[in-house]
Amino acid sequence: MQISRVVRSCDRRFDETIRGDMTGGRPGGAAGAGTAPDDPLLLFGDDFGERGPEPGARRVRRRGRRLLAAVSPVLLLLPGAAAATLYLLSENIGDNVQRVPDVFGALDESSRPPQAEVLTFLLVDTNSRSSEPTTGTDATGEAFVPGAQRSDVLMIARIEPDRTGASVVSIPRDSWVEIPGRGFNKINAAYSFGGPSLLIQTVEDLTALRINHFAAIDFAGFQSMVDSVGGIEVAISAPTSNQGVDFRQGVNHLGGAQALAYVQQRYGLPNGDLDRAHRQQNALRALLAKAASSGTLSDPIALYDLLDATSRSVGVDDTLSNGGLRSLAFDLRGLRPSAVTFLNAPVAGVGREGAQSVVYLDGFRSTDLWVTLRAGRVDAYADRYPADALGATTR
Repeated sequence: MQISRVVRSCDRRFDETIRGDMTGGRPGGAAGAGTAPDDPLLLFGDDFGERGPEPGARRVRRRGRRLLAAVSPVLLLLPGAAAATLYLLSENIGDNVQRVPDVFGALDESSRPPQAEVLTFLLVDTNSRSSEPTTGTDATGEAFVPGAQRSDVLMIARIEPDRTGASVVSIPRDSWVEIPGRGFNKINAAYSFGGPSLLIQTVEDLTALRINHFAAIDFAGFQSMVDSVGGIEVAISAPTSNQGVDFRQGVNHLGGAQALAYVQQRYGLPNGDLDRAHRQQNALRALLAKAASSGTLSDPIALYDLLDATSRSVGVDDTLSNGGLRSLAFDLRGLRPSAVTFLNAPVAGVGREGAQSVVYLDGFRSTDLWVTLRAGRVDAYADRYPADALGATTR
C-alpha cells in the first residue's frame, strides 16, 4: 500500500534526522544532503508541497493537512509512525516561523540578570495597526524590520520551571523609563532606537528579569489563529465599537476579523492603551481557553490548523530552533488556561514629558511585582493588587 511506504519513509527520515541532530549534520547524512528522488514523500512534495506545480503557502498547508488526514487512521497501529509523522509536520510548521537574527549577540552577558529555571519571553507586536499579515509565509503587509517602528504591545511571558503555571505582564508602551545609552524615554522607543536587543536590555534593567527569548506577534495574523478555532468568546463590560464592529455588553462571540478590531481598539476606551492591553490579554486568554475546550488539542487536523496559523503569525529569535519549539510545545502540554495569570504593570499616573504624553509606572508596586515574578509568587501580587490583574470582563 502507498500509505505504508509513506509511513516507512516517515520512520526512516525521523531516525536519520535524529542522528543528524546528534552529529550536527542534516537528515540523510552529509550536511546539505537533500531528499532522495525515490522518496515516497515526494508524492506530497518536499516539505509537503514546496515542489509541486501549485506554488504558495496555501498549497503547503493543504498538502500538510492531506497527509495528516491520510495517515491518522493508521498511526495507532504502526509503531513509531505517529512520532515520525508528527516530527515531519512540526518541521514544516517550524520552518514557517520567522527568525529574528542576532537578538542577544550585542548584549553584555556580565551585566545581565542571572540565568534561572524559569523561561521568560519578551513579546512585542510587529505592527498591530496593520490589516495585513506582516510575518511568516502569508506576509503581504509592510515587512517586519527590527527597530524600524515602535511596538504597541509589550508583554513579559514567564513560564514556571514545572511548565504547569505561567504569568503574562503587559508594560504600557508609553512607560517613561531609562533606556541604556539614551536617557529617559518611552519604553517602546528602545525598540525603535536599537531593535530587540536594546528593548531586551531596557526591560532587563527595569525588571531584573532574565529574558530568554524574543517573540514578535502579528495581530493581523492573529485573526487567522482565532478563525482556526472557530472564534473566541470575550466578556465586555460596556458597549463600544471599532472599525465597524459593534461590541455589546456581556459575552461576545468574535471571529478573526472581529477579534482583530477588539484588540486594536484604543479610542473610545476610558483608559486608552491601558484598556487595550487588557483586551489583548483577554483575547489571548480566550484563544487558549477555546483551544483547550473545543477539542482542538486532541483533533490532529484542528491542531495542525491552529499550529500552522500560529507559525504564520509569530517570529522568534534565531536561538529558538525548530527542535526548541517542539520541546517547548511538548513541555507545555500540561499548562491549563486557568493556570496563566495576566497582569498589567502598575501605573502611578499619566503626564507629559515635553510634547509627549507618557505613563509613569508605580515605583513601589513595580518593585513588588518584579520581585514576586522572580520568586514565582505572582498570584500573591494579584491578590494584593486585584486592579492590576485581568478580570473576567474588559472595557
